Amino acid sequence: MMRAVPTMAELAAQGKSPEILFWVGCAGSFDDRYKRVTVAFSEILLSLNIDFAVLGQEEACTGDPARRAGNEFLFQMQAMANIQVLNGYEVKKIVTACPHCFNTIKNEYPDLGGNYEVIHHTQFLQQLIDGGMLKVDGGEFKGKKITYHDSCYLGRANDVYEAPRELLKSLDADLVEMKRCRTNGLCCGAGGGQMFKDAEKGKKEINIERTEEALDTGAKVIASGCPFCMTMLSDGVKNKEKEGEVVVKDLAEIISESMK
Repeated sequence: MMRAVPTMAELAAQGKSPEILFWVGCAGSFDDRYKRVTVAFSEILLSLNIDFAVLGQEEACTGDPARRAGNEFLFQMQAMANIQVLNGYEVKKIVTACPHCFNTIKNEYPDLGGNYEVIHHTQFLQQLIDGGMLKVDGGEFKGKKITYHDSCYLGRANDVYEAPRELLKSLDADLVEMKRCRTNGLCCGAGGGQMFKDAEKGKKEINIERTEEALDTGAKVIASGCPFCMTMLSDGVKNKEKEGEVVVKDLAEIISESMK
């Protein structure tokens, strides 16, 4: 049974302030599949006695989908409410498993008075490995063919390409790249508010195109670092009827399963 993760309110009542706020995000809180990523990442932090907390009921959507869909008024309302809560707790450092939350809090909240050090969970896990705190042995992933899908908001928007790949290399996994990767990576098809609307007219869904590229590598594991990407790629694998052979996993899950 996993230990309970403290909330900022609980720690504040004790006169304490954690070193890190884990921003869970909407998907990590409500999407059944991505809840498992939240648990995996939390278990890693708890096992290493990292000083962290969550906002719990006080956390609301960052406003990313509203802004991408063109509702600037709603975005600013949501952002200002979150900034008020974060500043009230004097939060300095935020780690999140969602590139959309990462990008919005890191790059767009400063304009509204929210200035924080924001780190994606793959970067944080890599820092823990580099610092010798987190030890992995590869487990079932050692020597296994794994391909990594670059999230647009993590890669092209924020130049985070190496940390996720370094995590996979630390497992002695066989990292195989898709033909479109890094700065030339292909979107999963969910960004820019597309997740919440019907597809445009065309010959093929973007997530099917991307899944085909992943399957072409021969990888048995498709690694992801984003809830949007995970949903789209999982749907793509189901569409190709390959769910019995290929799994889509978040890097936090892969690392959690590979810890010594």
